Amino acid sequence: MIAEVDCPAQDTEQALPVMAAPSPGYSLLQRLRSGYHAFWYWLGEGLEWSRGQYQERPVGQLIQLSGSQQARIASLRRQFDVRFEQHCAAQTTLKSYDYLDILDQAWTAWGKPRPVGGVVHDVGASNFWYARALHAFFLPSALTGVEVEGHRIYYNGYSRHDYAQGYVRDLPQTSFVVADYAQFEQPADTIVAWYPFVTPAPVLAWRMPLTFFAPRALFARIARNLNPSGVFVMVNQGPEEADTAAEHCRQAGLQFESSCELRATLRRRRVPPVVSWWRRS
Repeated sequence: MIAEVDCPAQDTEQALPVMAAPSPGYSLLQRLRSGYHAFWYWLGEGLEWSRGQYQERPVGQLIQLSGSQQARIASLRRQFDVRFEQHCAAQTTLKSYDYLDILDQAWTAWGKPRPVGGVVHDVGASNFWYARALHAFFLPSALTGVEVEGHRIYYNGYSRHDYAQGYVRDLPQTSFVVADYAQFEQPADTIVAWYPFVTPAPVLAWRMPLTFFAPRALFARIARNLNPSGVFVMVNQGPEEADTAAEHCRQAGLQFESSCELRATLRRRRVPPVVSWWRRS
C-alpha cells in the first residue's frame, strides 16, 4: 500500500492476526472502504516488502522556528540531554521534540516524578519515528514499539519496518515488532498509547480495515500486560475522544490517576491533546 511518510527491530515477528468480519452495524460505504483497506493490508503484510534499513539525513539545525519554539526546544535539550536534529530530518526532529514536550508538560502538571527505567511498550507505533523521544523521557531498560501494519509501503518504496529499523538502529535495547497489540503477551512497567483508535472513523482515515477496530480487546490486553505497579499513559485528541477512551480503560479494569489537556504545544493542532495516566485496579 502506498502511504505518506509521516509519521527497531526484533527479528522474530508475530504471526499475522486473525481478523473477524466487520460489524453489521457499519454502513455499506464503511464496509466497502474497509474491504479495500483489508486487501492492501494483507498484500503488504503477506509480501513483507523491504528495501533495507532506511536512514534519514540529519537536518543538523532546525530553522524557521518561532521564538517560543526555540526557547522550549532549548529547554528540552538541556533537561533531557537530547539533540534529535543530529539523528533525524527536520520534520521528524520537530515532531520528536513535540512528543517529548507533551510528556514533560503532563508530568509537570501532575506534580509527579516521571516513571523511569523498566520495560516500556508503545502501542500502535507506526514506523516508530518518536522512539528517541520515548527513550529520552522514560530511560527504559527495554523499549518495544508494536505496530499491526508494520509492512505498509511508502511512496519511496521503503516500508514502515525499514523506517523503524533506521529510527532505532543506535538506541540500546530498543525493538520494533509487527503484531496486533491485542494479541501481544509481554509484561511491561510502562505502556504508552498515542491516539489509540476508540471510534471507527479514524481507523478508515488511516486506511486500516475495520476488523482492527477492537478497543475492548486492546485495552484488556494493556491491563493484562501492565505490571502491578506499572503505569499506562494515553494521549487522545480532545476531551470527547478522551472520555470515550477512558470508558474503555475502566471497563478493562484500569484505574484513573490523573489527566490534563494541553493547550500550548510545539506544533499547532486543531484539537488539543489530552494526556491521562492509569494504573491497574
